[in-house]
Amino acid sequence: MSRQYTLHRPARPGSVHIDYAAELNEQQLAAVTAPPGPQLIIAGAGSGKTRTLTYRVAYLLENGIDPRNILLLTFTNKAARQMLDRVANVLPIDASGIWGGTFHSVGNRILRRHGSAIGYNSGFTIMDREDQKDLINAVVASAGIDPKEIRFPKGDVLAEIFSFVINTETSMEELLAEKFPYFIPLLDKIKDVQARYEKKKKATNSIDFDDLLQKTLTMLQQNASIAQFYRRQFQFILVDEYQDTNKIQADLIDLLAQEHRNLMVVGDDAQSIYSWRGANFKNILEFPKRYPDAQVFKIEMNYRSVPEILQVANSAISANVEQFKKNLQPVRESNSVRPAVVALNDGSEQAQFVAQRILELRDENVDLNEIAVLYRAHYHALELQLELSRRGIPYQITSGVRFFEQAHIKDVISFLRLVANPRDEVAFKRMAKLLPGIGNRSADNLWNAWEKSLNGQGEITSWSERLLPMNVSAKSKKHWSQVAHTLDEIAPGGQPNPPSEMITSVLEAIYDEYAKVNFTNYELRKEDLNQLAAFARQFKDLNEFLSQLALISNVDAEAAPNQGADREAVNLSTVHQAKGLEYHTVFVIWLTDGMFPSSRSMDDRNNLEEERRLFYVAITRAKDELYLSYPHMRLTGGYGDVFQRPSRFLKEIPNKLVEDWQVQRS
Repeated sequence: MSRQYTLHRPARPGSVHIDYAAELNEQQLAAVTAPPGPQLIIAGAGSGKTRTLTYRVAYLLENGIDPRNILLLTFTNKAARQMLDRVANVLPIDASGIWGGTFHSVGNRILRRHGSAIGYNSGFTIMDREDQKDLINAVVASAGIDPKEIRFPKGDVLAEIFSFVINTETSMEELLAEKFPYFIPLLDKIKDVQARYEKKKKATNSIDFDDLLQKTLTMLQQNASIAQFYRRQFQFILVDEYQDTNKIQADLIDLLAQEHRNLMVVGDDAQSIYSWRGANFKNILEFPKRYPDAQVFKIEMNYRSVPEILQVANSAISANVEQFKKNLQPVRESNSVRPAVVALNDGSEQAQFVAQRILELRDENVDLNEIAVLYRAHYHALELQLELSRRGIPYQITSGVRFFEQAHIKDVISFLRLVANPRDEVAFKRMAKLLPGIGNRSADNLWNAWEKSLNGQGEITSWSERLLPMNVSAKSKKHWSQVAHTLDEIAPGGQPNPPSEMITSVLEAIYDEYAKVNFTNYELRKEDLNQLAAFARQFKDLNEFLSQLALISNVDAEAAPNQGADREAVNLSTVHQAKGLEYHTVFVIWLTDGMFPSSRSMDDRNNLEEERRLFYVAITRAKDELYLSYPHMRLTGGYGDVFQRPSRFLKEIPNKLVEDWQVQRS
């Protein structure tokens, strides 16, 4: 005969009750104090989303929910720590039992406990991307594939392909057709490598980053007892930035919440801008369909921006069909300055305008750190970097590696550097190592032979005559010949063509094929190089062009070590990288059709709506002043000047909400 025994929760000494009505606005309060069940919180930009989540956790704890029964999922571990620290500050309760962290960190904890259910022991190794690349390359070699002969994708490109297949839950056929069409002829070989890679991971008790999600979900789907254990444990699940979840993350959440259905997801559909890395916009859009009894709360009080900026933001997003309609309401008072729409002649004049206005703002006591220039793509800042460098205005790139320091830019420029200075050892070796079968030792040998050919033999009139007799391996012979003929093409008789033409020739003859198999984002890198060629059109002399690139790079290099909190610098960033940040003044540049929105998005409504959401994110980064600019003309690599239409997004904003600035030259 069994006996029922009840564990009573110990009383909390000196329990402190939070006055939620005093701490939160009405919209936040309604979400925080909502009864159990599924809840969708649409939290507009600058509306206090983190505050809402923090107080929801505190509210659950204060109402007797055991910390061990709460799962808080965020996109960074830092975000989870900050929220839990805030909870501790407002409520003196030990909340250390809460499972808080990223999807991947939670997946890791579960797999460490139960991985044996799918054939992994608890000591499995988590490979980083470099380890993953090395293991895939080893698998490719064991499959008898010679990447140098058939231009098979390199390990990191294959890792990216496998990652997309997992995170978007699409087939390999669909993925290649959509993102990597040039690899379709290799479909069967890629699928074979993927199968071998899975076996190799199992044999070596290793998993990659994506497995932390995929294998956790698979294990829970296949083992009812383990799934039931976690369903019972996680009685309340809270998810931050839900608009950025991918298919596999949404499936994992739904599986864990299946029994109790106490699921609160917080996000902003208007800031869903990461489909290119696997995020699924439909997760947040269709949440009410998956949970028909879900309560939907909207938090629209904005604490960040002045009313004039919010009016532009609201109108900018209104044209999207697929969205939860919302209307950001200002808490701040008006500053009587409407956002400016500024038309310029070309990219160079746009850069001059932004630079001059930045100096004026600094004179108006706006710190440079509080100024940001945002753009759709990295190459949009080319002219601006040059102009800021000329004027001595310090800036920092917050959107990754500086444009001219990127590998693909330096690779192509190495050909131009060698033409300008045939004794440039660094450029020669970088160029040589782009070819299959040429590593460090081969490059050293080739350089020694090249240097010897330069001594006492006068100026170069034929690159082929000097390069073709050199000793290269059979695998590299054809490619070495191509390099020689390309150098003859870009510098016939030793005299360089205009820099723009040289870049285009190198890209078409050699680098395009190399980029396809070596870079996961080939299309973006090709676009960068095309725009580099366009940028180079303003320089007729090769040495002048290379000198200007060096000027930008050296100014950047001098600034970089001092980029601390005590050093003022303007922020240059893609909009994607700026999400979550805010600035006193924001410039959004290159607002023309084909640039922002991008040319790749304009023929597809879903893609165009994501571009509009990106525009909305850019606008809502601004607190006090906003400048929206576009040039009438654009240089291209080989087609002359092209007339630019203002972005369709600008046309969707009522004229009364903005101020047109007519720019004149003194």
